[in-house]
Amino acid sequence: MKYSTLVTFIRGQFNTDQFIPLHEPRFYGNEKKYLIDCIDSTFVSSVGKYVDDFEKRLAEYTGAKYAVACVNGTAALHISLIAVGVKQNDIVITQPLSFIATCNAIAYIGASHLFVDVDFDTMGLSPEKLKIYLQEFAIKKEDGFSYHKITDQKISACVPMHTYGHPCRIDELADICNYYNIVLIEDAAESIGSYYKKKHTGTYGLIGTLSFNGNKIITSGGGGAIITNDEVLAKKVKHLTTQAKVPHRWEFVHDDIGYNYRMPNINAALMCAQLEQLNYFLENKRKLALSYKDFFKEEDIQFVEEPAHSKSNYWVCAILLENRKKRDEFLQFTNDNGVMTRPTWILMNKLIMYKNSLHGNLDNAQALEDRLVNIPSSVRI
Repeated sequence: MKYSTLVTFIRGQFNTDQFIPLHEPRFYGNEKKYLIDCIDSTFVSSVGKYVDDFEKRLAEYTGAKYAVACVNGTAALHISLIAVGVKQNDIVITQPLSFIATCNAIAYIGASHLFVDVDFDTMGLSPEKLKIYLQEFAIKKEDGFSYHKITDQKISACVPMHTYGHPCRIDELADICNYYNIVLIEDAAESIGSYYKKKHTGTYGLIGTLSFNGNKIITSGGGGAIITNDEVLAKKVKHLTTQAKVPHRWEFVHDDIGYNYRMPNINAALMCAQLEQLNYFLENKRKLALSYKDFFKEEDIQFVEEPAHSKSNYWVCAILLENRKKRDEFLQFTNDNGVMTRPTWILMNKLIMYKNSLHGNLDNAQALEDRLVNIPSSVRI
């Protein structure tokens, strides 16, 4: 296809001849009202009604029993790994096609990464590839846990990501992790409003994490959250994110190494207003995705659709070019012509920090790195 045809189409979708970003926030609702109320209350830090209200609303929306608001998604994932007992030198399984925050949170603990390939259709961790790897390299010991046959490290956790809001085959991953006694933590940073088999992402594992960064569908500038159905775990992560401070009217008593990871009330005020608009945003973005799908039916570029049994939020729409050369030509043309497009991430196992990590065959992830491009996906005004 002529890339100029796509640029014209995208400009028509957003009704502008100005620069078109990849994904920008929308503030159409009660954001200013709630912010002013928060400022007037003087409770702008980590204590206030909006934090509690947002946690309650988020739990109700996702179907989780508990939600704990954090400063960002990376912090949420870091605390989740700590809370489930991942230790230094343990192995954490994750996918190579991911935003770097996933790997960084694992590195904060001093754990080792094990990269398992993704499925091409979901772009998320492949249950089949995971099963094959563990059958060859994992062994269960008398303590009930699984260890790597070569390194003898405990395999403590598995962190799949729902890439660009498209759910992975999370139920199959849950079954595998249960068999090997590996804790499943869902990196649902990109998938607020996404469902797999009618169940919200982040609720299949023991714990799930969300992000509300400025480029997400709903945002508080930063922001993140932990969701879980485990009451003990929910209390633990809330305690750890508030500096592990023991409640007391005036004494400063701390009973663990804590973290200043609690979402401030002023950010939560934004989140309450944004959450009120989430369903409208999702409907708007789905209509855009359908427009892209119809457009690319007649072209030689493949539009990435939601996987089977899924309802994706279409956070950032994606297309697949024929090869890396075509990908780079497309990126050059669109960005030169005022339409922001981006390639997917460089695979995590290629980065200098993680290049020595364990990994299996990563053919699908490599093919996606070579071909995938994100295209403008903002809620249309």
